Amino acid sequence: MHAPDLAITATCVRVPVFVSHSASVFAEFTNPITPEQFRSYLKQQPGVVVEDDMANGVYPRPFEAAGKDPVFAGRIRKDLSIPNGIAYWVVGDNLRKGAALNALQIAELMISRGLI
Repeated sequence: MHAPDLAITATCVRVPVFVSHSASVFAEFTNPITPEQFRSYLKQQPGVVVEDDMANGVYPRPFEAAGKDPVFAGRIRKDLSIPNGIAYWVVGDNLRKGAALNALQIAELMISRGLI
């Protein structure tokens, strides 16, 4: 393409899975944010486990999320294609978090906030 200023962020995934959903997420923020700041923020969120150590081959894998309640996030990096962008990878067991457990957790949260 011979475009030295062309900014690209990409994720390639080729894995057969029986259970779990995966998403390559590209987020743009109003203010600048570093991958370290975003990683720290995610670590504070209930139900999220950060697995993000690419140098040692640690990142979320669909087969490891199967049968588990949390959502796993990793491969957190600057998204070079947009200003203030972060790119990351998320996996979760779609039969647990994506269905029954998620509905139960939302109901519990609404009850705790007096919404129902």
